[in-house]
Amino acid sequence: MAEHNAPTNAPSDAPLNDIEEHLQSYRGFLKGVIILLLASAFTLVALCAFAFGQTLPLLLGWAILVLGFIVILIDLRSGTRTWRLSLITLVLLGVITAANVS
Repeated sequence: MAEHNAPTNAPSDAPLNDIEEHLQSYRGFLKGVIILLLASAFTLVALCAFAFGQTLPLLLGWAILVLGFIVILIDLRSGTRTWRLSLITLVLLGVITAANVS
């Protein structure tokens, strides 16, 4: 049978099981992706308000951007896993924008 040896170029002091560090990095990556998606969604709603709004489009667009990023920061600092406050705010501001457009 073939003899299996450890690679000679691997450091001998490398940790064998660093799953906790890996999971922490993965959770951080997922949190960053969620933040980026929410920020993009708020930006899209604000752009719709800027472009197609009937009443005070400039004020509504900026209010959506500022309020959206504040809500994202609140959710980020609270450590939530559901991002419920950001999602509810996004839906409400989207409905307000849709009502302002039509």
